[in-house]
Amino acid sequence: MDYITHSAAETEALGERLARTLRPGTVVAFSGDLGAGKTAFTRGLARGLGCRERVTSPTFTVVNEYLGGRVPLFHFDLYRLGSADELWDIGWEDYLARGGVCAVEWSERAEDALEEPLVRVALRLGGSPDERVISIIGAEVL
Repeated sequence: MDYITHSAAETEALGERLARTLRPGTVVAFSGDLGAGKTAFTRGLARGLGCRERVTSPTFTVVNEYLGGRVPLFHFDLYRLGSADELWDIGWEDYLARGGVCAVEWSERAEDALEEPLVRVALRLGGSPDERVISIIGAEVL
């Protein structure tokens, strides 16, 4: 289903609503250009999972862990990875086994590693600078 947001706050709110429907072990696979709102959406996921920590992009660390909510959130940024093999090298399998939600930015860089249950979130720039068109497949947003 497609959603249109008009601000970062609305994008976060949509992520929060989606988080309320996610089960432990779910992978959220993001796609979208730089600046499309993937990290803003993930801030909302964290809030919806009950995480109160400050959520930032893990561009240089590859993964940030947020453990304070009802379900842990593991936030990956695969922008700098060359292949899915590198994801396995940093312990992808261990993160999947820990029963949290794995939010994966630039998921297309490791498509072979993604497992069910899988929710796909595609973010695109809209008609105005703050507008985003967000497609969500694999889950219903409450």
